[in-house]
Amino acid sequence: MKNILFASSECVPFIKTGGLADVVGALPKYLDRNEYDVRVIMPYYTCIPAKYRDNFKYVTHFYMDFGKRIVGTHVGIMEYEYEGVKFYFVDNEYYFKCNTPYSSDLKWDIERFTFFCKAVLAIMPVVNFCPDIIHCHDWQASLIPVFLKSTFASHPFYNHTKSIMTIHNLRFQGVWNIDTFKYNTNLPDYMFTPDKLEYKKDANMLKGGLVYADYITTVSETYADEIKYPFYGEGLDGLLRAKKMQLRGIVNGIDYQIFNPATDEHIYSKYSSKNFRKAKAENKRKLQEQLGLPQNPDKYMIAIISRLTDQKGLDLVEYALERIVDSNTQLVVIGTGESRYENMFKHYAWKYKDRVSANILYSDDLAHKLYAAADAMLVPSLFEPCGLTQLMSLRYGTVPIVRETGGLKDTVEPYNEFEGTGTGFSFKNYNADEMLSVINYSKKVYFETPKEWDNIIKRGMEKDFSWNNSAKQYEGIYNWMCSWE
Repeated sequence: MKNILFASSECVPFIKTGGLADVVGALPKYLDRNEYDVRVIMPYYTCIPAKYRDNFKYVTHFYMDFGKRIVGTHVGIMEYEYEGVKFYFVDNEYYFKCNTPYSSDLKWDIERFTFFCKAVLAIMPVVNFCPDIIHCHDWQASLIPVFLKSTFASHPFYNHTKSIMTIHNLRFQGVWNIDTFKYNTNLPDYMFTPDKLEYKKDANMLKGGLVYADYITTVSETYADEIKYPFYGEGLDGLLRAKKMQLRGIVNGIDYQIFNPATDEHIYSKYSSKNFRKAKAENKRKLQEQLGLPQNPDKYMIAIISRLTDQKGLDLVEYALERIVDSNTQLVVIGTGESRYENMFKHYAWKYKDRVSANILYSDDLAHKLYAAADAMLVPSLFEPCGLTQLMSLRYGTVPIVRETGGLKDTVEPYNEFEGTGTGFSFKNYNADEMLSVINYSKKVYFETPKEWDNIIKRGMEKDFSWNNSAKQYEGIYNWMCSWE
């Protein structure tokens, strides 16, 4: 039995702000339980819903040296089992009493997650779980490999423990000044050099994790290649090129038990790849009614479910929106983010009440209804490490229109009208006119060749983007790393 510990700042169903939580919540369930004892550790936020928190079991507490502070810092341990996976929660009310898992103060968040990283390694001997591999997710857990190779290097408990660093989004790195890092970590001066944690005269948490981790993964093959180049590398492309032999991309999956149009209780009419036509039309009609749009099954409904930020390609949408929402098209948006884009969609919903519905919120229920109702899903990202939206769209028979980057390129096969292949539509260059041309082409196929459109839907729904394949690839990495001397 191999012991695997996942360390993350968020995890479904306890707390979620993005795809990271979905991955950490789903992947442990798909690993072979006869071969792996997989456990997850995360902060004990006070904003975790009471229906879970009230059932957590107190294990113990102790005091830990934290940075250069004179007085020991409280570390509490809570425990909970969910769907056969054991979860540990790091309790410290000073750091994790919050309404949201992340604050608007990066310096404060860096201090909180520095504490979390050290506490993870302090907790494992107390609960007597000796991990063969600690699988660290994103910058919030990235100091674990650093502490493992420094502060805890002489600890016999961790003699055979190895670490994996997974990059979910390279843009977020946890960068602050070196003096603050020295105070919070008590790491020696020689570790704050350009070949270790130093980054443009500051200190960089994610860089430290990448330097000290035994292996690096990211969430799609194309993104693993892209981040070796300056445009996508966010200043770390040189390091990632140097570590290219220890870098691998594995496409994320989605939980097919949760995202299943045949059993989804959120949607109006259930369906499968064998009987989707009438059911998708009924889902569209009911959603149109709910959102106050004209109830017309012949309208081409385009969905956007996204954080409303530049990364998601919304400047392209802004440029082309007047031409996207013609008289035969409806656009439904769900998401929150930058006020610039929130206000843009609100404006067009006011201007074209019968064509645009702007839902500036995040509702899981409404998102499921939209996946089932829409004809197409627009994902024109500037960069996209993996992207789960297009995988959910394929599962629900909503045809993705994507830019060929990262996981979007790996998972959406562009439609070829001559060979009768493909599961969606794609464009290569980050260009609004090119995006608009592809959207118009998708409209042509939808209105003029409905049988071909149905075949695109069917091919997409029959693809398997569950965690089964990805989990097997992670199992291969775990087995290989555990065989190292």
